[in-house]
Amino acid sequence: MDIKKILLSAATVTGMLTAGTVAANADTVTVKAGDTVSELASEYNTTIDAIKQQNSLQDANVIVVGQTLNIGGTSTGSTANTATATTTSTSTSSSTPAASSNTTTSTPAVSSSNTTTVASSSTTTTTTSSSSSAEDAARAWIAARESGGSYTAQNGQYYGKYQLSISYLNGDYSAANQELVANNYVISRYGSWQNAVKHWQTNGWY
Repeated sequence: MDIKKILLSAATVTGMLTAGTVAANADTVTVKAGDTVSELASEYNTTIDAIKQQNSLQDANVIVVGQTLNIGGTSTGSTANTATATTTSTSTSSSTPAASSNTTTSTPAVSSSNTTTVASSSTTTTTTSSSSSAEDAARAWIAARESGGSYTAQNGQYYGKYQLSISYLNGDYSAANQELVANNYVISRYGSWQNAVKHWQTNGWY
């Protein structure tokens, strides 16, 4: 037999196997946080549309953590086509989790706990701001009654905006030192400026 004919026949069979249909059994996948349809399509060698149709998804951008998806491999087409689809998917998903050649962007699946965390942080910030505002108001209230808010007001041994004992200021009458010493005094004695106001209202001094 002609050796050239043998080689040609072998090459033809190899080409048919390479270009033949590639089939894969469907896999059951449970969606994890951060998963997208496009990433799953790339990982399981299929397409977004195939996953969407196979699982009757209304929107390929919406999947949730814990959801079960049936995902199969490429149902028809050659290995050459598969390679082309994979390359296209890689080039179109540079910064966002996105999809195949139809450039559909998939939204990563997230759990509902994130929303709770954000709301909790917001509540904490609001509470802190309210508390800080109340303390500032109480501080200003005392300063207004002690000195009218003047850093240079003096009454005997008491000096400055908060009428502190001169010995407390240790020779430093600057506004910054008056604020610092007054705050340390109030916190150590009353726990807060609001408590200091209550004491002042009862006794006429703090």
